[in-house]
Amino acid sequence: MLRIARHSPTAARRTPRRLLAAAAAFLSLSFTGAALPHSVAAATEPTGDPVSVTPASPRVPAGVTAGVAVFDRQTGTFTEQLDPAATFRSASVVKLLIALDFLWSRSPDAIPVADRTRLDVMLRSSQDAAANHYWSTYGGPAIVERMVKRLGLADTAPPPAGHEGYWGYTAMSARDTVKTYRHVLESAPAPVRDFVMERLRRSTRCASDSFDQHFGIAAAFDRPWAVKQGWSGRYAKGNCGSTSTGAAGGIDVPAPTSADAGGAGVDLGRPALHTTGTVGAGDRSIVAVFTLHQDGTSYGKAYTDLGRLTRSLNVPGGTAPEGKWYGTWGQDVAVRKEPVVGDNLLTRLPAGVEVLVGCQKKGQLVSVPPYTNDWWAYLPQYGGYVTNIYISHPDDQLPDVPLCTSQK
Repeated sequence: MLRIARHSPTAARRTPRRLLAAAAAFLSLSFTGAALPHSVAAATEPTGDPVSVTPASPRVPAGVTAGVAVFDRQTGTFTEQLDPAATFRSASVVKLLIALDFLWSRSPDAIPVADRTRLDVMLRSSQDAAANHYWSTYGGPAIVERMVKRLGLADTAPPPAGHEGYWGYTAMSARDTVKTYRHVLESAPAPVRDFVMERLRRSTRCASDSFDQHFGIAAAFDRPWAVKQGWSGRYAKGNCGSTSTGAAGGIDVPAPTSADAGGAGVDLGRPALHTTGTVGAGDRSIVAVFTLHQDGTSYGKAYTDLGRLTRSLNVPGGTAPEGKWYGTWGQDVAVRKEPVVGDNLLTRLPAGVEVLVGCQKKGQLVSVPPYTNDWWAYLPQYGGYVTNIYISHPDDQLPDVPLCTSQK
């Protein structure tokens, strides 16, 4: 962590899965391209049928602390507010303020190429090194103080005393985040608006630190959307991408080893996961969901809980993607371009995360003792397949998921 800074018909039926889940995950390297599990506990298989997406707005999972605000720009009203003034450590959401501060008196068309590159990776891929550069060069906490005055933010504050070097410890609330997006969309010069929003619309699935950052808004709604996400905590290393697992060098704004709260009462200890951005044509709705999770929560569980909360919200202009949500089990489960094992890895799933299954088809017979299966699930949001062995359902073929068409 940088001090300044701180993503077959012949298939056998599956038998007692819970008792043998650890063995299955251990052997998955040979058959699915997944790396060996970091621990037996990480390979424990959850149970359950498809997860209901019937709105119970807002639905906050057990053990989660949340601050939520959804603003409909068409009607000028909030459709959701849950502790909207509650402050959370911002993690990478503060990169919005860092970028706006730099562009306050500058046109994106006139800035040096090096700065365009830094801003691009900071906003699209949440690169910490870029945020470090601006934080150390332009005054650190003074960046936040300037933006509070400029935007009239009520709850935002610089990192607490003793943590001034950590931009991710900036305090932010859901309602201040909505106000920030409203500034970008409604008040900022058009070149700044277009520069920032274009990059948020082209958010990369894999962040610069190898964390899958297409959770929350990016998973709950079909495009168009634009997102700036944040994550902070003692999560396992990111495994996103087609390279070998564990490539990430760190966590986005790690939690301190001591001190549960900053001087302003902002929790600096519990794992945090935030999703912010816009949804719908014309950026109709602005969505800000800040969450804290219980100590020891895995990235996959936090990802899942935040997804359930976001899907429960009333977001005008948002369209839920087609498919069924299912839990998964296992560590570093491979998502592949085709339903076959080989040199076709797209990425790996966060351990135990829920996924949207669009359809299924038969492919290569996969054997992960004691399981054998030739059915594969297509994950439309990833554009690839996972073997049904790792979908949390007792049947080889999922009973309520259609067959894939030939083009998939």
